[in-house]
Amino acid sequence: MKFMKLGSRPDTFYTTEAVRSVSTEVSSDLIIQIKGYRYLLHKFPLFSKCLRLQRLCSESSNSSPQQLIQLPDFPGGVEAFEICAKFCYGITITLSSFNIVSVRCAAEYLQMTEEVEKGNLICKLDCFLNSCILRGWKDSMLTLQSTRSLPLWSEELGITSRCIDAIALKTQAHPSRLNWLHITSRGRDDASLCNGTESQRHRTASKGWWAEDIAELGIDLYWQTMVAIKAGGRIPAYLIGEALKIYASRWLPNICKYVNGNKHSGNDQGSEATSDITSKHRLILESIVSLLPMEKGSVSCGFLLKLLKAGNILGASYSSKIELARRVGLQLEEANVSDLLIPSLSYTNETAYDVDIVLSILEQFMQGLSPPTSPPRAKTSFEKRRRSRSAEHIDYEFQESRRSSSASHSSKLKVAKLVDEYLQEIARDANLPLSKVIALAEAIPDFARIDHDDLYRAIDIYLKSHPELSKSERKKLCRVLDCKKLSMEACMHAAQNELLPLRVVVQVLFFEHARAAVAGGQVTDLPSNIKALFVNHGDDTSRIQQQLGSKGTGPADDEWCTASGLKSPKSKLATLRMKLAEEDNDIDDNGHVRTSKLKGVFSIPSRPKRMLSKLWPSNRSVSERH
Repeated sequence: MKFMKLGSRPDTFYTTEAVRSVSTEVSSDLIIQIKGYRYLLHKFPLFSKCLRLQRLCSESSNSSPQQLIQLPDFPGGVEAFEICAKFCYGITITLSSFNIVSVRCAAEYLQMTEEVEKGNLICKLDCFLNSCILRGWKDSMLTLQSTRSLPLWSEELGITSRCIDAIALKTQAHPSRLNWLHITSRGRDDASLCNGTESQRHRTASKGWWAEDIAELGIDLYWQTMVAIKAGGRIPAYLIGEALKIYASRWLPNICKYVNGNKHSGNDQGSEATSDITSKHRLILESIVSLLPMEKGSVSCGFLLKLLKAGNILGASYSSKIELARRVGLQLEEANVSDLLIPSLSYTNETAYDVDIVLSILEQFMQGLSPPTSPPRAKTSFEKRRRSRSAEHIDYEFQESRRSSSASHSSKLKVAKLVDEYLQEIARDANLPLSKVIALAEAIPDFARIDHDDLYRAIDIYLKSHPELSKSERKKLCRVLDCKKLSMEACMHAAQNELLPLRVVVQVLFFEHARAAVAGGQVTDLPSNIKALFVNHGDDTSRIQQQLGSKGTGPADDEWCTASGLKSPKSKLATLRMKLAEEDNDIDDNGHVRTSKLKGVFSIPSRPKRMLSKLWPSNRSVSERH
């Protein structure tokens, strides 16, 4: 750490009954009072260097032998004033990065300029600051931190901006080129970096050696410093993101404990203290969001979602949360289910998790992965000549478009799986409205769900957790389910699920019949009553049968379940009977019994087994029939 000594005389200041005096043969004729402290000094040495004291003394009407001057708003306090006074007496003073800010502000207040005397204190301080302090990393950091005690004075004198510019410039340099003399806030001796190998220095530089040090700054200074670092344009975006993550972990630890019960908090004694802490953390979070690099992948999706959780807890601004949602949407395929479980603390929302923000994230994701629609650019004559030279030449833009489309499709498959698992987690919430479940399920395009097993599990959990749903609501929910994409296990469960609407159960049984027929090498025509059921519900039976596959065996990935996998046909029969009986007793909103639309299709009360026998494949084994 650099320091500078001025003056040559020994220190003759002493204290008597809370009064500071100078031991000289001449009696004092000036009393300086600063915040309850009194200094018995002399006019000549002080007035020769301090223009402000001259003016205050000339403006005073006091004619006593000891003239009193009060300085209630003196910057830097008694310590800074005493250093300035000792400089006037020629007493040795020591200046360093710890006290240069306060002494510089005090000298400015006393107007110790070159106009009063050549080589005055302000000139010497500025020379020391520019030539020594701002050339070292640690000195620059300590000086910048010391400006927090006098922020307005430091800003006006340009000390803050000069320190920030010096620090930003040093972050862009290689560590081997820096004047270190530096011990970080974590206790690591970085002077060894200059003596270490080149590989060690390179590893340190690649990891953002400066991030932990500047994380010790308050949010105001940190924000200004990071803006200056980003403006330099030489620091990679991922290092900026790493620095922001370090700062967030330093200043936003376990914020939930400060706002526990914030959603229904009362006016207790600690409410004001909690509010202050929350406001401070909210400012930190919003400042971090404003500093996020624009480049995709500069910060992890998990870190963005943690910020979003913190933003919900702290009540961050709408713009900050929407920006985080937009950034998460650009890389949603990297997220985990636990990351998406964002607690909802809104007074108007009784749900456990904030589903609306997840819907916003999904919307941003789908917009960000839209396939390119711009037409290919026209080929120049030079490009045509190059293409004629090699038949293997592939257009670069076309190749990039295909690569982007492939990445987009892969990302949607991952996000579809993620959303279905997220639905399973939130479906247990008793206050979760049906509309939000459907909106989440429909936010994913059909092609992105290879199978609907996870979606079926989410629907089953929701139906069990919400037994008060009406029949029409259950039908509306199950419309998002595609029975053709259910596995054998899911079909077995769905066929016996008493919570599902009748139409879904019949669809499951129908597609099991069709799958078994395809697996047996033959595709029989649909039974007339099954056709009537699907026509009644607006389904195209020819299209459905066409989707089941042509004669022969289908692809391995779409292999249908055989009838041998159905363990309990009797239980399925009982389930279907119950469903049909429920459908027969359907009551409309006016309290009138309605005739079931399925009554004309099925006649369970007369001979149910004869009708349901059409749902089972004809090629069952003898053991399965009994």
